[in-house]
Amino acid sequence: MYRGVQAAVVAARIVGAAEGSRPPKNSMDVEFAHISDAGRVRQENEDYLGHVTPATEEEARSRGWLFVVADGVGGHDLGEVASQTAVESVLAGFRDSLPGEAHSVLLERLVKGANTRVIDAGQTASPGGVRMATTLVACALRYDRATIVHVGDSRCYLIRRGQANLLTRDHTVANEQVRLGVVSPSQAAGARAQHLLIRSLGAELFVHADVQEHQLLAGDILVLCSDGLHGSVTGSEMAAVTGHDVDLALAAKQLVDLANQRDGGDNITLQIVRVRSVERVGIYRGRPYRLR
Repeated sequence: MYRGVQAAVVAARIVGAAEGSRPPKNSMDVEFAHISDAGRVRQENEDYLGHVTPATEEEARSRGWLFVVADGVGGHDLGEVASQTAVESVLAGFRDSLPGEAHSVLLERLVKGANTRVIDAGQTASPGGVRMATTLVACALRYDRATIVHVGDSRCYLIRRGQANLLTRDHTVANEQVRLGVVSPSQAAGARAQHLLIRSLGAELFVHADVQEHQLLAGDILVLCSDGLHGSVTGSEMAAVTGHDVDLALAAKQLVDLANQRDGGDNITLQIVRVRSVERVGIYRGRPYRLR
């Protein structure tokens, strides 16, 4: 978990086995780096991020990995409290989840719980309460699959063979107008409603999160980020910076530097996750079995 005005990079190699033991030939093998930067204009960082990594091979198979990014909504009070509350709620729920629980069901439940936690935190923040909100995107990994849940305009990209594919859909007024054919993508890009959210955690008593599952291949890269990054850096540029087996900590810092050079008016937060190998499985009656 991290928030800071100054940039900080953490990189780690995680394998689906206990330290000192050799992982099975086909087990999932993941490495990641993350960074959060206040940008060049804002004094406070309202973004927050966190992760859960398995300590043993058994835990890697029963629970897996989790990566989360949240962006406190500007214009509301205590955006930094909202983002931290949401991330920590999701992380704690993931750690306490039942082994083997389906990630799609689990993540949807955790986001709803985080929404309640953000609302409760706002009500107790001061006499009479305050309204605070945050976006959130989370990615859970297990076997050969990634399950993505998101609310708001924080994004997740899948980079495969040098091509970036956006896995999430921004919950903004402008993007909804594009979806309905009211405006073109180019018109939406310059609209005042470009960053006006139609969904966020803490804004309403009930929240609807988008949840989807994707199969992963060895060599895939996932990038979770706040709009401080994707508002200035394209998916293709993210793919170029993270390609060719580059050091992920260096790539994260380069992407932040690029976003700051072009804008820097918002907080910039991202996690880069590289999938070194996967464990191919099938599902029979809700239970996984290894494919050979």
